[in-house]
Amino acid sequence: MNETLKTLKERRSIRKYKKEQISDEQLNLILEAGSYAPTGMGMQSPIMVVVQDEETIKELSKMNADVMGTDSDPFYGAPTVVVVLADRGCRPTYVEDGSLVMGNLMNAAHSVGVDSCWVHRAKEVFASERGQELLKKWGVEGDYVGIGHCILGYRDCEYPEAKERKENYIVRV
Repeated sequence: MNETLKTLKERRSIRKYKKEQISDEQLNLILEAGSYAPTGMGMQSPIMVVVQDEETIKELSKMNADVMGTDSDPFYGAPTVVVVLADRGCRPTYVEDGSLVMGNLMNAAHSVGVDSCWVHRAKEVFASERGQELLKKWGVEGDYVGIGHCILGYRDCEYPEAKERKENYIVRV
């Protein structure tokens, strides 16, 4: 089977991670794939902020959990978080552009032996006062909106089985 199609079929979202950090080589390959996601008119409205500092990840996790209304860890102990943001003023397709980056990150991660999961609520986290402070601290300037948190690491659980594809997934006319 074609390696790209194999990756797309086999990748699963993982919700329990080992503390072990992924390698710089793996991370750089994953980020490179994210930077090659298609964007409206090739304008590249998204950016990726890599967070591997444990304290910052804990803060982001708490902010995310607060939006969700829980005290659990929505990042499942993952040692790396890639925050995907997109500039709303760059293109009207900024949400789609950022979503394609998220997809590329997760698929590339699987292809290099790293597990991943898309964690929502980045929009709310970075619309908050503290979220805006973090963006400023990180040097992110512009009208950026949170698209998603791509958590990365090595799973500490069984690999999930794929659900059967629904019957009407594809409609041919």
